[in-house]
Amino acid sequence: MTETPAATRFVDDQTIAWESVAEGVKRKIMAYDANLMMVKVAFETGGVGTPHQHIHTQMSYVESGVFAITIADETRTLRTGDVFHVASNLRHGAECVEAGVLIDIFSPMRQDFV
Repeated sequence: MTETPAATRFVDDQTIAWESVAEGVKRKIMAYDANLMMVKVAFETGGVGTPHQHIHTQMSYVESGVFAITIADETRTLRTGDVFHVASNLRHGAECVEAGVLIDIFSPMRQDFV
């Protein structure tokens, strides 16, 4: 993975390498500082973001594709242009129904990603 410097003002997507995180799932850490992080996550159809939880607040934008998003005990199908919000320590996960990309925003930044 190419290291993305913290607090970079401009980020050229083409200079950041994809990192494989699971079968059919890869990510790019686009930019971050101590308070905020943006991550691009690409899913192949059938790719799974395993249910998990973390202390970070998360908001995610569906850039493309179709996803079954589960937050706590509720699952919704989200498509291009939709957004979901995950409060701190709330269990959540994703299943990719149609190949696409999620743009994840975390506060504070995910130290475990860098």
